[in-house]
Amino acid sequence: MSDAATKVELSANEKAVITALEKLNVIELNNVVKYMEQEYGISAAAPVAVAAAPAAGGDAGAGADSEKTSFNVELTESGAQKIAVIKVVREITGLALGDAKAAVDSAPKVIKEGVTKAEAEEMKKKLEAAGAKVTLK
Repeated sequence: MSDAATKVELSANEKAVITALEKLNVIELNNVVKYMEQEYGISAAAPVAVAAAPAAGGDAGAGADSEKTSFNVELTESGAQKIAVIKVVREITGLALGDAKAAVDSAPKVIKEGVTKAEAEEMKKKLEAAGAKVTLK
């Protein structure tokens, strides 16, 4: 039942668009995303930040007096292995390829907000193994 509830049916025109997008390389896809953001005033990254904001905001006051329980994972530098870093960012965030590339290109950038210390450390370890520099805030 959950598969039926989450499955999205596409029209022939929508399938054609998806097929065309799948044929683009990373740079071309990034250009399409940037164009859509500029032309239509939208951002694929905004829902992720909005969804994570309440979790980060809820812990902000409590963390000031006691040990911090909520962390933000910030990609400070992508390093020499940019493709490997993009793959890890996609794994961590669930972002589409173009969005993950844009996030890596715009470093320093918060990749994940409001995560536990253990999750933040694990993400940091994966990103650093890929060649990135990471800061936990």
